[in-house]
Amino acid sequence: MHYVEFLRLLEKELVVALGCTEPVAIAYAAALARKHVKGDVVSSVSVLASANVIKNAMAVTIPGTKGSGVNLAAALGVVAGDASKGLEVLNGLMPRDVEMAKEMIKAEKIRVDVADTLKKLYIEVVVATSQSSAKVVIADEHTQVVYLEADGDIILDRLNEDARDEREKKTDSFLSLDAIWDFVQAVDLRDLGIIEKAIELNTNIAMEGLANEYGLQVGKTIQESVRKGIFADDLITQAMALTAGASDARMSGSTLPVMSNSGSGNQGISATLPVVAVGQNLHVSHEQLLRAVTLSNLIAIYIKTRIGRLSALCGATASGTGASCGIAYLLGGGKGEIKTAIQNMQGNVSGMFCDGAKAGCALKLSTCTSTAVQSAIMAMAGIAIQSTDGIIESTAEQTIENLGRLAAQGSREMDRIILDIMVNKKVC
Repeated sequence: MHYVEFLRLLEKELVVALGCTEPVAIAYAAALARKHVKGDVVSSVSVLASANVIKNAMAVTIPGTKGSGVNLAAALGVVAGDASKGLEVLNGLMPRDVEMAKEMIKAEKIRVDVADTLKKLYIEVVVATSQSSAKVVIADEHTQVVYLEADGDIILDRLNEDARDEREKKTDSFLSLDAIWDFVQAVDLRDLGIIEKAIELNTNIAMEGLANEYGLQVGKTIQESVRKGIFADDLITQAMALTAGASDARMSGSTLPVMSNSGSGNQGISATLPVVAVGQNLHVSHEQLLRAVTLSNLIAIYIKTRIGRLSALCGATASGTGASCGIAYLLGGGKGEIKTAIQNMQGNVSGMFCDGAKAGCALKLSTCTSTAVQSAIMAMAGIAIQSTDGIIESTAEQTIENLGRLAAQGSREMDRIILDIMVNKKVC
């Protein structure tokens, strides 16, 4: 059953994060580089990042700042970042920190360019003072340092190692839909503390988003529409409101942390909260809820191993698929219904593309959440999209492989076009 491997996988892929993980990763790299330079006054900060990273860092609000952008993330990492906190590197920002970061930007100390790399997740930061300089490179994972140099001395060099591929091969050796199902049935609830934490953190930020005016207020609007009788108060609207409310807050500056999944806070939110909302509506036991949320998060991880941490495909389609499986489980579904839910989801939302992290992500999460509930209900009724349709194959596993192919082979040009549109459009 690979019991220990599954627990390790959950601990690795479910990580507490404050703010959108791409600008946070930039801040982390900058904070680590700053730690290795001598001198009190930073004279320059150079950032090279892959198009996917820049795309996700351009518009999303950095917690506690009301601002956004690669340059602000890098400046904040230098001014106030604590690299020892990982994806919570900017925890505890003070107003003065934000002002100092903005002063660095105004003084043109920050330079940002697109890196010439085939990697989807790549960040290179060089921090310099009059006395010294340091270079940090992160690749493939948001806090995975593959190169560290200080004043000409190479401290770490794994640039030419394809460590990620090796890890993924090891992951592939035990991760499958059948294995996930077996683990979820057998896991001791005492070993699911990380899932308990995911439910707690992501529910907390959802309540914050529903109670206050963040971003597009997608969750609040759904909730208010239910109150007015425009929307029905049912499984779908409850799940949409809770999930979108969390994304509203996270993408628009809330200082509350979330439990991420596969390097994305929104994926952690949308793999967890739709299942929580349905569980609350159905009054399921705590054990049922824990197992369902575990199932959802593991299936999201499984799909993400095929499409990659960053791609032109919206990650909510993966986490929403996991949520659909968790919902089917709560509705009494077995392994067959879980696989049917995956097929139904991919026949619907697989074409949703990622045009960067922003307040509007809450809309995409609400869409995928609605589809997750619908797909699960259809699966429970024995209704499945046919293998003659689109990218759907005769098995859920084969469909997921097709999705991976679409992400790997079809996303590069789409990424280029999306980034070109984003950086060249005229905003009035």
